Amino acid sequence: MLTEQQVQELLAGLQDPFLKRSFAETDGIVSIRVKEEKKHVSVKLAIAKTNTPEQMQLQMAVVDTLKEAGAESVGIRFEELPPEKLAAFRGKATESEAQDLLSPLNKVQFISIASGKGGVGKSTVSVNLAIALARLGKKVGLIDADIYGFSVPDMMGIDKSPVVRGNTIIPVERFGVKVISMGFFVEENTPVVWRGPMLGKVLDQFFRDVEWGDLDYLLLDLPPGTGDVALDIHQMLPASKEIIVTTPHPTAAFVAARAGAMALQTDHEVLGVIENMSWFESKESGKREFVFGQGGGPKLSEELRAPLLGQVPLGQPDWDEKDFAPSVYAEDHPTGKIYGEIAQQIMKQADK
Repeated sequence: MLTEQQVQELLAGLQDPFLKRSFAETDGIVSIRVKEEKKHVSVKLAIAKTNTPEQMQLQMAVVDTLKEAGAESVGIRFEELPPEKLAAFRGKATESEAQDLLSPLNKVQFISIASGKGGVGKSTVSVNLAIALARLGKKVGLIDADIYGFSVPDMMGIDKSPVVRGNTIIPVERFGVKVISMGFFVEENTPVVWRGPMLGKVLDQFFRDVEWGDLDYLLLDLPPGTGDVALDIHQMLPASKEIIVTTPHPTAAFVAARAGAMALQTDHEVLGVIENMSWFESKESGKREFVFGQGGGPKLSEELRAPLLGQVPLGQPDWDEKDFAPSVYAEDHPTGKIYGEIAQQIMKQADK
């Protein structure tokens, strides 16, 4: 029967599927137990990211390796490597590893913008937050991951298409933000009738085949709700912080709580809540009208135990026909200033 030392030697050469380093290098073999009378081996392994297809492949490799060496049954438990160990490997990452957005070795901060339902202005918030972060000097990318309801290119006034060089897609840059969207790859107003697995492949391409370059933040405008596409994105990302968008209406806040719950269930941190369409302010009287009621944002913030990052009024930007971007607020616009303040809070929260 195998000894603990033999098991250690057998597993030491296997690789962490994300770090592409052996367990001897990552110190990822946490514990080994051998029951000689039952020819059973139990192991606990630490890897960069758990609950992924790559983990399942590794699990099969571990079982095959130990059974070929004489074990009759194998038990495996996985846990994630501590953040300080991952940080140490990031410093040693090769250029190709550091450029792979889905690798835990990449330093980019993922920020997902989610909502429980459509119509709360999630895409408007995504666009203006991305631009506000870029105005603060950050290198920002934006993925329009709302596959069925893509709208980011139109909102930002983008009239170009991405350039394709070989197998690499060059994102379109506007207002200092690099943008990729399903809207670039379908004919105007053509409905997307693909099923989930096909959409998952497109999203994977957005991460792996786009030349993002060096980024500080990559924002994702998620589909509303908690369907397959949103879940796929949660599972793809090595780590993500999430912002939940709601209106003040109690029903919108109630539904938005589900999106927050999904983030927590997939081990993503809820960075905070943004209440959109909080009030309408009359230009003539300056009086605020609470068109959708009051209290939804603070209530959701309390329920998710996450800060209320800001309240954005109902309104529209001042349009410039020469530089048309119908959903982008100017930096000196009152609402543009609110987005700037929220962006500063996000930087403080995300960099903790």
